[in-house]
Amino acid sequence: MTFDNYERTLEWMFKQIPMYQRTGKAAYKVDLELTHKIDNHFGHPHQRFKSIHVAGTNGKGSVAHMLASVLQAAGYKTGLYTSPHLKDFRERIRINGEKMEKQFVIDFIADNKDFFLNVKPSFFEMTVAMAFMYFKQLNVDVAVIEVGMGGRLDSTNIINPELTAITNIGYDHTQFLGDTLGDIAFEKGGTIKDHVPVIIGETSEYTEKIFKELANAHHSPIYFADQKYRLAEKQTTRDLLHRFDVINGSICSLKDLQTDLLGKYQEKNIVTALRVIDILRERGFVITEEQLRQGLKNVNKATGFTGRWFVLSRKPLTICDTGHNREGLSYTISQLKELNATALHFVLGFVNDKNLDTILDLFPHKAQYYFTKANIPRAMDEKALSEKAKAYHLTGGTYPTVIKALEAAKKNASANDVIYAGGSTFVVSEII
Repeated sequence: MTFDNYERTLEWMFKQIPMYQRTGKAAYKVDLELTHKIDNHFGHPHQRFKSIHVAGTNGKGSVAHMLASVLQAAGYKTGLYTSPHLKDFRERIRINGEKMEKQFVIDFIADNKDFFLNVKPSFFEMTVAMAFMYFKQLNVDVAVIEVGMGGRLDSTNIINPELTAITNIGYDHTQFLGDTLGDIAFEKGGTIKDHVPVIIGETSEYTEKIFKELANAHHSPIYFADQKYRLAEKQTTRDLLHRFDVINGSICSLKDLQTDLLGKYQEKNIVTALRVIDILRERGFVITEEQLRQGLKNVNKATGFTGRWFVLSRKPLTICDTGHNREGLSYTISQLKELNATALHFVLGFVNDKNLDTILDLFPHKAQYYFTKANIPRAMDEKALSEKAKAYHLTGGTYPTVIKALEAAKKNASANDVIYAGGSTFVVSEII
């Protein structure tokens, strides 16, 4: 195959390489042997720039984008690697908010096709290598690297970062990471490196001891963000900015901080980001208060972040969100209920390996449901989803496509109702 354009290159990538988001467990690797082999082939590009590693069950993408936005505001040429993408593959790899050049994707695959066919990497292993090479060649000052899944065995876990952040621990991907919070904490704590500071976003009685033991074993200083900071919410402004004061102990250390990230759950992520910035300053990064304020105020604009409490329209208020596990959905549903809508409409689709028994009890009975499936092989059949939901007293129609489900919700909703679309990242990607 000749790689003469971006679309043909992506087609080859998606067809040749297992991709976890689409195929599930078949793409999961149980060690980093191949990742190291790929890294050797490319000459260890991650050693040519500073990095920040962000892991966690929920919020790692948000924290990564917040940090990238603040670092950009402070004048650093900042790489950002996240996953998955919503619309365009290049969303995963950005520098100062700009997506990777299409030509780089084409050339990278064309130059290395034979190598990839020989070693047969996962989609994620290949894209991590692509990101590191891109950041090296364009000479970034620092790259914020989001873990794909877990941490200990994640392909990003070959870096030696300035610091590691672990946002929180919850039940997700239990078929890979274990079915207890302790097991999951151990996997995510596998990102802790020797003598590298680690910031834990949320203190938990189930995981605090594990993180302290791991940090001690690596002689790494450990900080719990929520033990230093909390936020006092003020309001959401007319121009859709979330405002709050930052409290350190009994002192207001930052007054009237603003962000364009509207989900209530972002308050925990902001606390994590603030503590990370403290430690970055201690390690020589120059970030003024004004740069911090500007970075947090313009996360979406500066980094292209989208899909988190994303407002699609106002009347009726239509929101989509990529939260897909119990912890993330519980915050989202709680915030939906606080809107005091006349009625709630849920456009829902999930992947077929999702344990629905862990999440369906969160959804309100008094709501209209539109069960659907995203256009990927891994999507759960909408009729099977509807049958499963009935056991939790959630009822509604079934729709073969996400767009048809959303159209039906809009047709049925009044101006004072609220429509929510989500359940799966792929549902959101088809809507935005």
